[in-house]
Amino acid sequence: MTASNSGDEHAGASAPTCRVVRPGDAFEGKQALIYAAGISAATVGARGIHMQLATIPPLARARPHKHEAHETAIYVLSGASGVWFGEDLKEHLFVNAGEFFYIPANMPHLPYNPSATQDCVVVVARTDPNEQESVVLLDEPDAVHASEAG
Repeated sequence: MTASNSGDEHAGASAPTCRVVRPGDAFEGKQALIYAAGISAATVGARGIHMQLATIPPLARARPHKHEAHETAIYVLSGASGVWFGEDLKEHLFVNAGEFFYIPANMPHLPYNPSATQDCVVVVARTDPNEQESVVLLDEPDAVHASEAG
């Protein structure tokens, strides 16, 4: 991460201040999505929020998971995603470029990219300032099949 106009990488300073953060190197999160971290406890000393970019490559999917005690807001920049969610991941929605998607705290979910050619790129904001600590991986329910066509 690069924080411009600052001598330190994150908010190790005693008082919070405004910062610019450029997405760092991409990494694969616990849930098998590709992330570029932005605002977080690690990058700026955030205390109640984090925001990052996430990419779901063509025909890829996350592992079933939830975020304990943390809400998630997503805005789709490009592509589209299907999302299985709820008890045993039996409910399903599609979210497209230009749309927002809300995930309540403790809601099991599994996003995937139905496109064979286009990445799905989203901005993710969560009420957890730590990027991966609240991720709880779940068992794969029988209801979710290899084909997520819908």
